[in-house]
Amino acid sequence: MCLKTVTKTSMKNYLEQLKQAIEEADCIVIGAGAGLSTAAGFEYSGPRFNQYFSDFIHKYHFTDMYSGGFYPFESLEEHWAYWSRYIYINRYMEPPKDVYNKLFELVKEKDYFVITTNVDHCFQKAGFDKQRLFYTQGDYGLFQCSEPCTQETYDNESIIEEMIQKQKNMKIPTELIPVCPHCGKPLTMNLRCDDTFVEDEGWHLAKERYTEFLRTRVNKKILFLELGVGYNTPVIIKYPFWQMTANNPEATYVSINKGYASCPPEISSQSICIDDDIGDVLNQL
Repeated sequence: MCLKTVTKTSMKNYLEQLKQAIEEADCIVIGAGAGLSTAAGFEYSGPRFNQYFSDFIHKYHFTDMYSGGFYPFESLEEHWAYWSRYIYINRYMEPPKDVYNKLFELVKEKDYFVITTNVDHCFQKAGFDKQRLFYTQGDYGLFQCSEPCTQETYDNESIIEEMIQKQKNMKIPTELIPVCPHCGKPLTMNLRCDDTFVEDEGWHLAKERYTEFLRTRVNKKILFLELGVGYNTPVIIKYPFWQMTANNPEATYVSINKGYASCPPEISSQSICIDDDIGDVLNQL
């Protein structure tokens, strides 16, 4: 692995290269991972966690939002009291920082497409075209049958808001527990955790649009802009970006990720890897 990273002292030159790459690109493919939302202030521990989950922290000694999501609560009423807060602050509230908005301003006049493993819907909230987004791992804003008995998903905004308003003593009213309209089994989050993940019609249409975008621009001057992608699921964004860059001498690969910006030596001459906070880089751009 070639760790082609930059430091503060050389940042100016790399920012100029990045600006030029964006300006000259015929099209841009944005690949976004958890690091992008972290840069936008969606942190799962610390003050934000303490503000919204102090009662659960006191009772169960949770150390962060994510680990608490896996706790086997004794009742569905308590499970959904926790998860309704989790969904509300990470899906329906605005990010604390305007990182996504700045990214949109940077690319909105370009021919772009976004593929992301994030499930917080921040791209659409920032103004990105829904038809140019592919959420591969699901959406906090969708329920699915826990079985699942169908390949359907269900918008959850109204029921989540009701759960938030009516929960007491860390429990929601029993009548608000979401159940499948077809088989009556409990609904669950549409998140890719195992082989029960529902890829509904919208998911498949988004995948087709992404595939078509790549197919019709395969030989163009394409910029693969990877933001906050680590190595939990590199086969979704990182490895394909490397491969497509290697196959196209006109392509440029950019990785911006604090502590994880790197590229293989085969594409180092086509790459810009910036080891820095994504928000700071976008501010300077």
